[in-house]
Amino acid sequence: MKKPAVKRGKMAKVMGEYKAGKLRSGSKTGPKVKDKKQAIAIGLKESGQSKTPRTTDTERSKREKRLSKVTF
Repeated sequence: MKKPAVKRGKMAKVMGEYKAGKLRSGSKTGPKVKDKKQAIAIGLKESGQSKTPRTTDTERSKREKRLSKVTF
């Protein structure tokens, strides 16, 4: 199954920035990305191919509270 051209283009753009040394994590003022795996993760996230859901702090704290009440 081929990926749509938009997703391939976004991934190619991110990897091109990484190879040129211009890819930054977080924002334009964040640290430069030096790890290839991190660059791939950023590209997947930006192109919408990433399978990891975003969790907010409130969701995380609710989950921790629920798990702390469980007794074994």
